[in-house]
Amino acid sequence: MSDDNWRPLGPASALREGDVVAFELDGREIAVYWTDDGLYATDNRCTHGDARLSDGFLLDHTIECPLHQGQFDVRNGAPMCDPVTVPIRCWRVRIEGEQVEVQPAD
Repeated sequence: MSDDNWRPLGPASALREGDVVAFELDGREIAVYWTDDGLYATDNRCTHGDARLSDGFLLDHTIECPLHQGQFDVRNGAPMCDPVTVPIRCWRVRIEGEQVEVQPAD
């Protein structure tokens, strides 16, 4: 993927260490996770119950959906337990200057 496909999400100052923050890009919500080993980003909607993952619980690399407690690995979008079975879409994420930026991972 070329380096010119990065899209601005919002200010880096909105991020909080050990937490997840929701941003909007072209009408789509993207969740940005600040884990011990860096930043990760996924779509902000659970593939099972359509809940906002940014309202869930982040522990290490796992985000738990607030609706039915399904869990995803934020590093690759993989479902980790029932009832979720469909992965969430991942985004590449970086901080450029004072801006959070993303590009599609696929």
